[in-house]
Formats: sequence, C-alpha cells, structure tokens
Amino acid sequence: MAEIIFDVRKPESDSEWQAYFQCRWEILREPWDQPKGSEKDEHDADAYHVMAVDHDNGDVIGVGRIHFNSPAEAQVRYMAVKEEARKHGIGSLILTQLEQYAIKHGAKKIMLYARENALDFYLRRGYFSQGPAHNLYGKIPHFSMTKTIEK
Repeated sequence: MAEIIFDVRKPESDSEWQAYFQCRWEILREPWDQPKGSEKDEHDADAYHVMAVDHDNGDVIGVGRIHFNSPAEAQVRYMAVKEEARKHGIGSLILTQLEQYAIKHGAKKIMLYARENALDFYLRRGYFSQGPAHNLYGKIPHFSMTKTIEK
C-alpha cells in the first residue's frame, strides 16, 4: 500500500467548500442514488468542518463535521474517507480534530450515528455503542454511539 501524504484542515475558499461537499456527496450519498444537496443539512452553517487533502494532487480524500446539540453535547456527522485512501490514519486524524474542537468548546459528551461498517473504527477510538438507531434510506443500518469526555 503506497503511503498517502495529506493534511487535515478547515475548508476556506469557495473551491475548497465545493470540493468538500462534493467528496461528502460522492462517498455518503451518490452510492445510494441520493440527489446533490442531500449531503447538506441545517447544521452546516454552525458546524465545524475539516477535510483531508492529498498533497500529491490536491484532492479532498476525507471529510468530517461536528456541531453542538446542546452546550454539553456535540455530534459528529458526515465522516467519510474515500475507499482508496482508507487505512492511512486519515479518519482517525479527522475525528481527533473534530473531538479537540468539541472539547475546546465545552463538550462533555460526543455522540454520533455510525454505519455498521464503521462500528469497529469508533469502538477503537473510545466510543460505546448504544445499540441500533435507524436504517438510512431503509438500507444502511446505523448505531447510536457516545463518548464521554473526561477532564
């Protein structure tokens, strides 16, 4: 497996935001025939977003977002890494940056809904499964997961 050199940062310019949302749609919505726009929601404007960018070609290869549900609870959403870029620590670094932001802004708990194929990823990073949550589009099982922040 060839090494991927990347950095994780906030999208800044219009073109970076476009690439960020395009990556989100391609990984999380397009495979299930969901329309463009379905990769966005009402929390995007108030959320903290990061993207992983491949140094070789400038492509966005991973994305993630966190927003607050309450002053003490943050929620991770839209975590995704392109299949060809997985197993390089990209998802871990994205998640770490999202968690650091949440902790810095007062989160005591972080929650998320993990797709079944991502359960082990989150379990290895200190999240606990609360059990089945919902099936996205009636096809993709999700599980409720939480992580308590210890100070």
